[in-house]
Amino acid sequence: MSTAIRWLIGIPVAAFVTVALFVLMTVLISAEFEPQDKVKTASFEINPKVEDIKVIERETKVDKVQKVVTPPPPPMIERAKADKPTEAIASLEGAIPDFETPKIDRQSFKIAVSDRDAQPLVRIPPIMPTRAEKSGHCTVRFDVSPEGAPFNVVATYCTQSLFERASVKSVQKWKYNPKIVDGRSVARSGVESKISFRLSDERGRIIPE
Repeated sequence: MSTAIRWLIGIPVAAFVTVALFVLMTVLISAEFEPQDKVKTASFEINPKVEDIKVIERETKVDKVQKVVTPPPPPMIERAKADKPTEAIASLEGAIPDFETPKIDRQSFKIAVSDRDAQPLVRIPPIMPTRAEKSGHCTVRFDVSPEGAPFNVVATYCTQSLFERASVKSVQKWKYNPKIVDGRSVARSGVESKISFRLSDERGRIIPE
């Protein structure tokens, strides 16, 4: 029943709307067309000509240079002259007196040189072995040549055997003043010395032997 009522109401409404639209379109089409006024076109030049600007030149007149009179030089001032010294610059005081040179007999003249034992000049420290875990020392015995070079180097005692080779190598690089006997350098035998090895930890403290 409701569907039939919808159809009865809808059909007249749709017909009315259709007729109204048709009439409106007919009125719009039947009206006369009135053209609009033309818009004035704008014109412009691409490369306009620029008028030359006239430069006004200023006339300047230079006055004649006047003659300049050079002023006279300043007056000379007389300087006081220093008197000549009356005393001599050099003095004879403290001069070395004259004396007779002593006569030396070449045959009887001798230079006496006192005897001395071998003395160390250069001592190169030993190289710490990489395997060392604590400090130590070695006692070495060697001879000194007339030229002051150690030879026959022997390690007589070491706290650890790994220090022996480093001690011998260190002493072989030393330099001595040779032994002097009656003014001549001679060999010195039986020289003993102690070679110390100091090993420190990360904090800088010495690790005892």
